[in-house]
Amino acid sequence: MLQPLGDRVIIEITKPKEQTVGGIVLASNAKQKPQTGTVVAVGPGKLGADGKTIKPSVKKGDEVLYDKYSGTSVKYDGKSLLVLHDKDIAAIVK
Repeated sequence: MLQPLGDRVIIEITKPKEQTVGGIVLASNAKQKPQTGTVVAVGPGKLGADGKTIKPSVKKGDEVLYDKYSGTSVKYDGKSLLVLHDKDIAAIVK
């Protein structure tokens, strides 16, 4: 498994729905880029000005909403993953 460094977080991207509520199948170019996913790994945090580690605000297993064009997309073990900074996560979905 990938281990993120610093304040980075690895998210497994939620696959977009293939159909609308009305049953219409969407073309691949009509689908929006997903903005939710599940946290699969969290880095140890970043160093603050005082030399202490500031831990990320999410933990493994959290479902999160992240900024639309943030992070780096990677394929690993056949999964679509996104590596991004903790600050690019907008909310935890409850």
